[in-house]
Amino acid sequence: MFSFFKKKKIISHIKLSGVIGNVGKFKQGIDFSGQEEIIKKAFSIKKSQAVAISINSPGGSPVQSHLIYRFIREQAKKNKKKVIVFAEDVAASGGYLIACSGDEIYANPSSIVGSIGVIYSSFGFKDLIQKIGVQRRVYTAGKNKSTLDPFLEEKEEDINRLKNIQLELHEEFIKVVEESRGSKLKKDSGVELYSGEFWSGKKAKELGLVDGLGNSDQILREKFGEDVEIKKFEKSKGWLAKKLSSSEYQTEKLINILEERSIWQRYGF
Repeated sequence: MFSFFKKKKIISHIKLSGVIGNVGKFKQGIDFSGQEEIIKKAFSIKKSQAVAISINSPGGSPVQSHLIYRFIREQAKKNKKKVIVFAEDVAASGGYLIACSGDEIYANPSSIVGSIGVIYSSFGFKDLIQKIGVQRRVYTAGKNKSTLDPFLEEKEEDINRLKNIQLELHEEFIKVVEESRGSKLKKDSGVELYSGEFWSGKKAKELGLVDGLGNSDQILREKFGEDVEIKKFEKSKGWLAKKLSSSEYQTEKLINILEERSIWQRYGF
């Protein structure tokens, strides 16, 4: 008598969390170099039925977002794997751009999704330094080297130059969304999809920005069965990050936390 055993289905699951490009000694963000090997490993599991990616990011660097997006699509094509993306709390701006690497995108009804736009923000200190008697001295080789210096008066030509760059970046973002979502997008909904606005997961589904609602475990078990094995891949914290509780690191750590919070708070987090 022979026994036949059903092969267990395996799903590789990558988790991407943090501000994109916001990496370094005290920062736990997302960048291409930090995720490249993890993505490769997840796609290299020959027995995996698909690769799932959970994203929790308010965005950040457009360059790093594009690099990660393109690399995921390249790996999917090379290894002939379907990509299923899950938006957690936030998949906005560059976070949504990366989400577009998915053949299917899912979100929680309360997730924040979208923000298909480009932003630059700064401060102007010209009047402040005059008030406290500080002189600003700038020497450049190249007339535009001091573009948008926060301690100098804004120039209209500098603003126009920045806006032109932003328009180019915005066009590239829109191109990625169009390629990824195609006819799924509800362009006749009366809502401007590319205005930089963001929506709840529920509304994002109505607009065609995501395919369905649900969390990763729920959706993966519905698709691949209750006994599916989910093999997780996530960047581990370095030894330095684990030591950040010591007092000598607290000031710089706090500065970086405040910097990250300012980005997250655009979306109410």
